[in-house]
Amino acid sequence: MMHKKGLGTAALMMGLPFVLAAQYKAIDTSDFMDAAHHWYDIRDKGNVINPLPGHPKYPATNISSIADNILLYQKENGGWPKNYDMQAVLTPAQKDSLTRARFELHTGFDNGATYAQIAYLAEAWLQTKDPRYQAAAEKGLAYVLAAQYGNGGWPQFYPLEKNYSRYITFNDDAYIGIMQVLKDIVDNKPAYAFLSAKQRAKLNTGFQKGLDCILKTQINDAGKPTAWCQQYDEISLQPAWARKFEPPSICNNESAGIVLFLMSIDHPSSAIREAVKNAFEWFTVSEIADTKVVTIDAPAMVTPFTVSRHDKVVVNSPGAPPIWTRYYELKTHRPIFCNRDSRIVYSLAEVDRERRDGYGWYTYEPQKVLNRYRGWAAKWL
Repeated sequence: MMHKKGLGTAALMMGLPFVLAAQYKAIDTSDFMDAAHHWYDIRDKGNVINPLPGHPKYPATNISSIADNILLYQKENGGWPKNYDMQAVLTPAQKDSLTRARFELHTGFDNGATYAQIAYLAEAWLQTKDPRYQAAAEKGLAYVLAAQYGNGGWPQFYPLEKNYSRYITFNDDAYIGIMQVLKDIVDNKPAYAFLSAKQRAKLNTGFQKGLDCILKTQINDAGKPTAWCQQYDEISLQPAWARKFEPPSICNNESAGIVLFLMSIDHPSSAIREAVKNAFEWFTVSEIADTKVVTIDAPAMVTPFTVSRHDKVVVNSPGAPPIWTRYYELKTHRPIFCNRDSRIVYSLAEVDRERRDGYGWYTYEPQKVLNRYRGWAAKWL
């Protein structure tokens, strides 16, 4: 029996339940970190519950308590809402609030929602064989299939909402997070041994449709396939606007994750091999040399969106590792940036400070593809 040092004292001081955990192997919780960050640091007035000062967390070895939390957060349709901490030690009142909100269905895949919970529950079932975890994971997987469009893509939220979240969403690895869970099932990972042959057949079909949608949406707007946009119209499959500063474009940040996923597939089809090869070539021609982005201190600036205490500048730096912009303009393939008024600009200096400091306009993610490509190509090309 063990617990995180200091957790019991903190829980007792707050009047929270304190549960000793059986000794289990810790399950990776990194896919929950973005959501937890939003819960603690970017308070959403629409949250059912909010953190208390000094809110304690379960240690990673307390997988039963974390999995029980996940059950509480699951909605009646099988999906999960975004931006809560799955490891938070919840008060009885917080648990009651979550139970009463089971029919509020703002569920989806943003910031790790749903696919991260399914993966965790499957691993928790593998260690504990608790049938509740199996049932919740099965319900979550049924939700994933219900949310999938006929063309194979997934929206950001389901049930569908009347905004850009209806678009097929690669942003923040939502699509690839779903596909990784389905791939683990197709690859017969032990954590999903509870699935029946009928369930596996349906999930395999969903996986294959998802792959087909990825291949269909690779952008070819200048005679040669390149990479992917962050989001696509769910009907036309054309690149589309999301938030006002997220234009239709070639998005190297999210594309790197897509390509790494495609490279993880064993015995890839000729279509997958060609998609990876073209994306690799795009990353090589779109890289920017001798450049880096420097964060500097700046006077505090309060906006309706955030408090900025820094600024970012692009500087010439001979010998710096290759870097890429997040967005490249369709057809011209020029690096582009954007303000909250949706005005396209062509340098970071032209972006308003709040967005310049508060968004990831440059990325090193494609380097991960370049690093792995030679070995992949030697095996499959």
